[in-house]
Amino acid sequence: MNKKTIQDVDVKGKKVIVRVDFNVPLDQDGHITNDTRIKAALPTISYLREKGAIVILMSHLGRPKGQVKEELRLGIVADRLGQLIDCKVLYAKDCIGPEPEALISGMQPGDVLLLENLRFYPEEEKNDRDFARKLASLAELYVNDAFGTAHRAHASTAGIAEFLPAVAGLLMQSEIGIMGKALENPERPFVAILGGAKVSDKMAVIENLMNKVDTLIIGGGMANTFLAAQGKDMAKSLVETDKIDLARCLMKQAAEKGKAFLLPSDLVAAEAFADDAKHQVVAADQIPAGWMAMDIGPASIGSFGEVIKNAKTILWNGPMGVFEMPSFAKGTNEIARAVTEAQAVSIVGGGDSVAAVQNTGLAHKITHISTGGGATLEFLEGKELPGVAVLQDRSE
Repeated sequence: MNKKTIQDVDVKGKKVIVRVDFNVPLDQDGHITNDTRIKAALPTISYLREKGAIVILMSHLGRPKGQVKEELRLGIVADRLGQLIDCKVLYAKDCIGPEPEALISGMQPGDVLLLENLRFYPEEEKNDRDFARKLASLAELYVNDAFGTAHRAHASTAGIAEFLPAVAGLLMQSEIGIMGKALENPERPFVAILGGAKVSDKMAVIENLMNKVDTLIIGGGMANTFLAAQGKDMAKSLVETDKIDLARCLMKQAAEKGKAFLLPSDLVAAEAFADDAKHQVVAADQIPAGWMAMDIGPASIGSFGEVIKNAKTILWNGPMGVFEMPSFAKGTNEIARAVTEAQAVSIVGGGDSVAAVQNTGLAHKITHISTGGGATLEFLEGKELPGVAVLQDRSE
């Protein structure tokens, strides 16, 4: 990565404001149900503390839409972070103005402060210049460690860099470095596995990856549209009829480029979209009338698994079926197992893919689990992310 990181600058005694992604899931009682995103920021926070920086953290939580929502305050996150780093984390009930300023004035090197939810202000998502300037006024250095929001040009991800020197945190460095190498200089064979419901969500990703991978494996609902483009009757399966011509065009491109483009040969079809629906394994062109594809079948799991086993670089984004229903989770879970067992550089992104890998108990065997959703997809599309573009280049 050619962007400067916290390791390239002197942070001792400096007030450092860090954009983290603490957008964690909460249950109905307001308890954190998964603290993965908080843990992902710990290397950067620990590094800054060890080097004697005054650490000021900022994040969003949920979608308050520019209004103060009591249930989306970050106090609970400050408490959890404090437990993880075994240190009292200060918490300001605002992200700009007198309260954070007063707290920061009393901070010592190694102290940590978490500011209130950035999205309580509509100016955050509008990338308002004055709001970005007020955030910047709290510190002397800006660090972006929130890869998950790097595709958004918000005040805390892009605007603030106009007013402070801007560098990457360790998580950002890891995300861009590992995924960047996979895209630019992968060990081969390079296999990409793409799933999820819609082709339209992944169209640009498929087009970009087609120039880089050796094999594309397509599963999930999006496979239905490609199978329909081959002339197969998909019965009541989810098919994006307006994308059939585009799917046909993509398969033709793959053939012209000599890339393997693998679709399911068999499917688990169900009578209804329900976990307890009557279901059976059928060939991809033999779905009973009125039924719908819900998962990839055992033959597809086997053939996809063979390709994955021989890969040297694997990129996986999106489930192979209706993963949230246990009856139709087998395809996704088996692909997760194959990816964890492969002797390859493996990169997994997207909530369902990550959950499937974690369910195997073998997530530690994955080279890199991406914290980004939309950011990961845009990176894989080959787009420059606003939150990365504003960081200083190493040559500066």
